[in-house]
Amino acid sequence: MSAQLQFPEPVHGTVNTSAGEQAKTDGITRATENTDADWATACRAAIERMARRGTPFQAADLIAEGLVDEPDSTARWGAAFYAAARAGVIQEAGFVKSKRATVHSSICKQWTGTRSAAA
Repeated sequence: MSAQLQFPEPVHGTVNTSAGEQAKTDGITRATENTDADWATACRAAIERMARRGTPFQAADLIAEGLVDEPDSTARWGAAFYAAARAGVIQEAGFVKSKRATVHSSICKQWTGTRSAAA
């Protein structure tokens, strides 16, 4: 019989919410700075188009509908959706399995347009 390893308390330094948020911000900044301008423009337009529909969507839907191609790095997706959310175009709509075969149905965010995007 095997037992699960139990830690009596969190390992010091492994749980730090502010450090996690800072790492996220740094990563998004790097991804944005290194994104091809043409792809960024096309992706922003694709997200806005999907947002106007008012139905939930994920990055795979943008590709499936031929609105944008795959980026050179998957990190570009997070930066694009984060920027659209900060601009008030989209909002989180839960988590679902990704439709992209390359990520083996891993969990991803689902988005929907905001009221202002639908107007």
